[in-house]
Amino acid sequence: MRPSTYPMAERNDMTTEKNPLPLLSVRELTVHGPLARPLLDAVSFDVPAGGVVALVGESGSGKTMAGRAVLGLLPPQVRQSGGSVLLQGRDVGTLSAQSLRALRGCDVGMVFQEPMVSLNPAMTIAEQLFEGLRLHEKVSTAQARERAIAMLRRVQIADPERCLASYPHQFSGGMRQRIMLASVMLLKPRLLIADEPTTALDSLSQREVMEIMAELTRTEGTAVLLITHDLGLVARYAQSVVVLEKGRLVETGPVRSVLTAPREAYTRSLIDALPQRSAQRPARPVQAPLIEAREVQVSFPGARQGWLSRAAPKLAVRGVSLAIQPGEVVAVVGGSGSGKTTLGRAMIGLLPVAGGDVCFRGTPLGSADAAGRREFRLACQLVFQDPYSSLDPRQRVFDIVAEPLRHGPPRTREALRSTVDAMLAEVGLAGFGERYPHALSGGQRQRVAIARALVRKPAFVVADEPVSALDMTIQKQVLDLLKRLQAERGFGCLFISHNLAVVSEIADRIVVMENGRIVEEGSVADIFDRPQQAYTKALLEAATTSDLLAELDAA
Repeated sequence: MRPSTYPMAERNDMTTEKNPLPLLSVRELTVHGPLARPLLDAVSFDVPAGGVVALVGESGSGKTMAGRAVLGLLPPQVRQSGGSVLLQGRDVGTLSAQSLRALRGCDVGMVFQEPMVSLNPAMTIAEQLFEGLRLHEKVSTAQARERAIAMLRRVQIADPERCLASYPHQFSGGMRQRIMLASVMLLKPRLLIADEPTTALDSLSQREVMEIMAELTRTEGTAVLLITHDLGLVARYAQSVVVLEKGRLVETGPVRSVLTAPREAYTRSLIDALPQRSAQRPARPVQAPLIEAREVQVSFPGARQGWLSRAAPKLAVRGVSLAIQPGEVVAVVGGSGSGKTTLGRAMIGLLPVAGGDVCFRGTPLGSADAAGRREFRLACQLVFQDPYSSLDPRQRVFDIVAEPLRHGPPRTREALRSTVDAMLAEVGLAGFGERYPHALSGGQRQRVAIARALVRKPAFVVADEPVSALDMTIQKQVLDLLKRLQAERGFGCLFISHNLAVVSEIADRIVVMENGRIVEEGSVADIFDRPQQAYTKALLEAATTSDLLAELDAA
């Protein structure tokens, strides 16, 4: 594995003798919202100058709230009701609005989880990078441009001049996060708060962004408060870790001691939730494919070039052939833009095929009649990446799960309720039928999405990044649920993910895609233990999983 910017032995042995006073000192921080229970309950931790401290915990543990309290950016109706946040000895809670504006960006910078939300889509990158410089420093446009170009080069933007003239939507998620990092580091803050900075990125982009962040903060002497639920990132980049549960601090200490010998059961549960490679599955008897892609090509229209012309179409999937047997779980992995999701949607008819064909139970769909295509559509289902956006917020859970049943034979109300209630019970949501999606947690919403996909007992399911938006413990629960239901119901599954650790736990076979092509495929053991392609090896090196904890334990 490629060495990190912070080698583990060096990181865990670092001291703060030259900086006896911490840069950031949070003492007994208590934050209340509209409800009686505090959102943060007497939380204390320090961030030394130049150090990297990680805040970890499940969704709702208070990680982001603690980070926002440091900047005085608590949401409306949320207030700091006790304790103090001291930045270089100054109590942030006592600062005026003008002093807080001077503090934000100049002394403390923040990188948010979703860069597309934090970057203004109506402003060019130049306008957004220059804004902070003009607010905090007296610089000319030429000076701001020169510094912005230099910083964009440091975050490995290949054409910074063109980048400055572009808009956020013209970049990938990884590139947007690099731009966000550049905008924050332009002002050389003493403290960088990174709030889940890589959650929405594939493993390669995640590794690149974190390495750039580590290098920038090391050379500038910037301290980092890393907010994450990814213990792999913590093991690789942090020196110490603070574990939060429901707003309470349950454990803190050096990374090695906390992650390899946790004192608290909650910390152990977070570590145990890391994906683990499952035992080698028994060889499947050779059967006729349930569904098969034969030299499939999928293209998208090119960008407009004037009123009457377009650029050449972009091939997103380039002649891919893939067969899935009944009951088999085939995982497709690769970086963002590799064609994983496009292939999955094309195989179930949600995207038109520009070349090749898809065969279902031996019948090419291109030549199937209307009845055959209807049978195919009813036999295939899709579990989306983001359950919140894929569930109708105006429908109750019962109606959401019952909707696919409308396309089958008519049922009595009693039979419909019996079927839906049984499906909800099977995914662990008995009694949740009258709730709306907004009243559910992320994991519960994903269970609803799984119930909706499986209620018709489909033969083939495409699971598109079904756990990427979930924290580790909820991710494990959803993975265990999918594994159990797949084993019991025997449906074929195309499991799309950028996380090799996740697919190692659920897949029979792994397919690696790059630039719309399959570059390697094989069993879990073949891909993990005997990778043949450089791209596959790069994906494995970028993984942040329990392997890193094993390295810590051995160090």
